[in-house]
Amino acid sequence: MIEIKRPEIRKLKWGVAGCGRYAEFSFIPTLHLLRRSALTSVYSHDPQRAKFISEKFGVPFKYTDYDEFLSSDIDAVYISSVNAHHYEQAIKAARAGKHVHCEKPLAITSEQAGEMVKACKENNVQFSVNYVLRFHPLIIKAKEFIDAQLLGSLVSINLNYNIDLAPGSNFRYDKQLSGGGALRDLGTHMIDLLRFFGGEIVSIDGIVDDLIYKGEVDDFASAIVKFQKNGYGYFNVSYNNKKAFNRIEILGYKGALSIDHLIGTKNIPSRLTILFEGEARKAFRKRGNNQLNLLRSVQKSFLKNETPLVTGYDGYVNMKIMEELESKCRAKNS
Repeated sequence: MIEIKRPEIRKLKWGVAGCGRYAEFSFIPTLHLLRRSALTSVYSHDPQRAKFISEKFGVPFKYTDYDEFLSSDIDAVYISSVNAHHYEQAIKAARAGKHVHCEKPLAITSEQAGEMVKACKENNVQFSVNYVLRFHPLIIKAKEFIDAQLLGSLVSINLNYNIDLAPGSNFRYDKQLSGGGALRDLGTHMIDLLRFFGGEIVSIDGIVDDLIYKGEVDDFASAIVKFQKNGYGYFNVSYNNKKAFNRIEILGYKGALSIDHLIGTKNIPSRLTILFEGEARKAFRKRGNNQLNLLRSVQKSFLKNETPLVTGYDGYVNMKIMEELESKCRAKNS
C-alpha cells in the first residue's frame, strides 16, 4: 500500500461528536486554551443539546446528522458519545479523512476496537485516546524514576479509583450503551496507568461485582496483573464509595513512592512522596491540568500527522485486558 503524505496543517479545526457533561465542562473549555486549535462544529443526536453547546461556546456549526457533521470543514473529531457509538463514529471519521481522538473505553468489544485502529491506519489518520492521567506532571516524574531504576527492580504498583455514581439516567448503567460499569469506565484508566508504569501485562485475574447498587453493570472491580518484565500490579475501582483515598503506590527493591490527591480529585495540588535508599523522605506538590497537557500533545501529533503518545492501539490492548478479566469472572460464577 502506498502511503499518502498529508500536508501539515497550520491550525487544527475540531469537531466534537457527543455533547455530554465531560465535553461541556472539560474538553471544550480546555480546547479553547489552545492557540493552534479551533472548535468549528458540534454534533449531537439531540437538537436542543447541539443548539445549547454551539451557543454556549460560540461554535459556528451544529449538526444532528453525523455524515453532514463529517462533511463540515474539520480536520479532527473528538468522539465523546456513549460507548456504543464510538465504533461507527470513529470508522466513519477515519474514512472521511479526519484524525480521531476518542473517549475511553474505545468500544464495546476489542474486536470493534481493532477495526477502529485498522480503519485509521488504512486512511492515514492519527488515532488517540483520552487517557488523561498519563499527562499529569507527577505521573510523568514517577515514570522517570522507574525508568532510571531509582526504585530498583519493580515489585508492585497499587492503584485505586473509587467514586460514588448511583444508578439513574447515566448511560453507564445501561449495559447496551456502556458495555459495563466501573471496570469499563474507571478500570480502563487503571490498566492504562499500569501499562504506562510497568510495561506490558501478560495476565490478569480478580473480581468484577455489583456490591452495593445491584444494577445491570458492575459497581466494583479488583484485579492483580503480572507484568511481562517484572513485578505485579493491583487495582480496585468502584462506583459505590462516597469517600476514598485513591492513592498510587509504587514499590521497588530499593525504594518506594506514592501519589495522593491526583486520581478522582480536582482543584487541589497532588502530592508525590518518595523514599529512596539512603535518603530522607521527600515530598513535592504539583498542580496539573491533565486534559490541557494531553490536548497539547494530541494537537502536535495531529498537526504534524505523527503518532500520538497514547494511541488507538493502547485503547485496543486495554480492551483486551478488561475482556480477559470479565471472561475469567464469568467462568468463576458459572
